[in-house]
Amino acid sequence: MSTPRYALYYAPAADSPLWHFGCATLGYDAFTGEDIAFAAPAGCNADRWPQLTAEPRRYGFHATLKAPFELAHGRSEGQLRAFAHQIAAGLSAVPLAGLAIAALGRFIALTPAGPSPALQTLAFDIVQAFEPFRAPLGAADLARRLASPLTPAQRAYLEAYGYPYVGDDFRFHMTLTGSLPQDDVAGTTAALGQAYAAAVPAAPAVIDRLALFRQDSREGRFRLLDSFMLGR
Repeated sequence: MSTPRYALYYAPAADSPLWHFGCATLGYDAFTGEDIAFAAPAGCNADRWPQLTAEPRRYGFHATLKAPFELAHGRSEGQLRAFAHQIAAGLSAVPLAGLAIAALGRFIALTPAGPSPALQTLAFDIVQAFEPFRAPLGAADLARRLASPLTPAQRAYLEAYGYPYVGDDFRFHMTLTGSLPQDDVAGTTAALGQAYAAAVPAAPAVIDRLALFRQDSREGRFRLLDSFMLGR
């Protein structure tokens, strides 16, 4: 029997234009747990779009703050939810100049329009705060992480927090595609940029909530369990 995994994400309000855009791009609403109609960007191959978004669809529309983990021995989901509520109340929302579509290597994501030291601090505070709830990585997960080229700092983060891209190596991003063929990256980035501009009003963004997601089994998708406003 598979052990559930949990993750601490940023996910926008379920009634917001940003949430609707992200979910429609992925074809999945992690709040309802249901497939929804794809909104392939104009100029992209609609038949291929489900395949191009298959990997991020497993996780739902989000930005990772603390990567997926199994619960440590003696910890319960109820304790995790209560702690998330408590931690969120003591954190402050982080305003951003906005979000922008960008290519990160060969996948495409929404990223902050400018640097935000406050967002870096928020993310690392969350990573560290929830460490008591994280079970150590299993051998298979550790091997998978070590198979990627990691810097010495990233290896140290992996050992300490079960994930290499935290602290100075954290980059806030809301993934919209899987890895694309290199020839498709520029065109798909432009098409998603136009779709985003049409769907989401241009305005500053605020990272104002902490979302708790759950994956019942490794074969399943993550679903939104709860969302906690920061500073409340």
